[in-house]
Amino acid sequence: MPHSWKSSRPGHPAAGGGGGGGGGRAGKERQPALTAGKSRGSEGGDHRAEASLEPAVAGQGRVKRAGPGRSGAGPERGRAGAGPGRSGAGPERGRAGAGPGRSGAGPERGRAGAGPGRSGCAQPRAAAGSSLQLPAAAGSSSEGHVPRKTAALVSDLVVVQVMAQGELPGVLILDIGGTHGVLEDLAALLKKHFHLITMKEFLGNKEEMSKKIQSVFVFECRPTIDRELLESLPNLKVIGNSGVGVDHLDLKMISSFGVKVTNTPNAVADPTADIGMALMLASARRLVEGCQIAVSPDTKYFAVDWLGVEVSRATLGIIGMGSIGYKVAQRARAFNMRILYHNRNRRKEEEEAVGAHYCAKMEDLLQQSDFVMLVVNLTPETHKLIGRKELGLMKPTATLINISRGAVIDQDALVEALRNKVIRAAALDVTYPEPLPRDHPLLNLNNVIITPHIGTATVQAIHMMAEEAIANILAVLNDQPIPSEVFPK
Repeated sequence: MPHSWKSSRPGHPAAGGGGGGGGGRAGKERQPALTAGKSRGSEGGDHRAEASLEPAVAGQGRVKRAGPGRSGAGPERGRAGAGPGRSGAGPERGRAGAGPGRSGAGPERGRAGAGPGRSGCAQPRAAAGSSLQLPAAAGSSSEGHVPRKTAALVSDLVVVQVMAQGELPGVLILDIGGTHGVLEDLAALLKKHFHLITMKEFLGNKEEMSKKIQSVFVFECRPTIDRELLESLPNLKVIGNSGVGVDHLDLKMISSFGVKVTNTPNAVADPTADIGMALMLASARRLVEGCQIAVSPDTKYFAVDWLGVEVSRATLGIIGMGSIGYKVAQRARAFNMRILYHNRNRRKEEEEAVGAHYCAKMEDLLQQSDFVMLVVNLTPETHKLIGRKELGLMKPTATLINISRGAVIDQDALVEALRNKVIRAAALDVTYPEPLPRDHPLLNLNNVIITPHIGTATVQAIHMMAEEAIANILAVLNDQPIPSEVFPK
């Protein structure tokens, strides 16, 4: 993947979330016409979808239903569809999740709270009791996803193309290609369903273009959605965000214009969980340092006392057990790790599936964990959730991993803790801002790994996010149940 379009991602201080689902291979069977099904999100945007057969609607074209595998979007204007894919969230539910690093969580089955176990963290199946509320996990709906019943995954949603006298609905994007524009292959996918209007085209002919634009496709936090733009788009119905995090969108202001906001939680859980595990392993085994030693022209020998630590059988503390957190736990189980988690609500079904232990108090988790992974949405409550006090509770041999949003950590306190060996190391896929100023002290520490917010930077994930965004937008334009709508608190 090229890095140019990732490294320039801006940081955003406002509230929101940060971090997969499957795709469908185009099928040959044609259906009369299908209506987008219902969706369900609970603590966080874990959404599946179903479709119901209905007679074809005049002027809307035919629909092509997709089978399992890749995208089900048809090449012809009047066809759209997607097939069922893999799950991304809860255990044995075939759902897809999201997140922080871009979020969507499975439906909550247990009541919030639990009495602490012997060490302050409850064992699986322990009785509920705590009333402590932690802001939503990444992969969960901190911004108010309304719980709805769904079937399998957004790619199981068969959408009906909006066709007004043969003209595709207008969608505003920043640009196609270049440093910040929509990737060209994603633009080609969007063009199957929409008439794309770039910001340059819009500004060059506002009077005509403003009437055509019914939605905005937000890619890598662009274009910027402000009051001036909203006032200039009288027919705008929906803002389709590609990604799960919405901290760059003023949800209350957008809602005041009667415009809906959607995100893509189902596509992000697997790739974001993967990057979390990659960062944990790389930090534990000092992979970046080791690579530098191996390729340095000054290296004459490999020191026998250059050591890392093991991940296997270590204790992992997950803060935020949404879809991404659960996916991390699934992976950690394969390393025989002891898994602790802290969440605003206890997730009994998930904890039993992976053998995790619930910590009603975050402090108990911090004191026991060898690795602490942050998988929460960025909200006012989670802003600087980890500061000097929390870092001081961690083991001096512990590693802090952040795959949510940079502002969840007090970065000044983190620099101090790393310099003074309060903790062993940190591994960050997110910072605030992004990228960091080139003279930022975090960039000069050898016990920190920083990657350029690449939790969902995979070929598969960006296509799945685009497909999910398309399904959301079409559902709104067709006045159908919306798979992944986000509401202001």
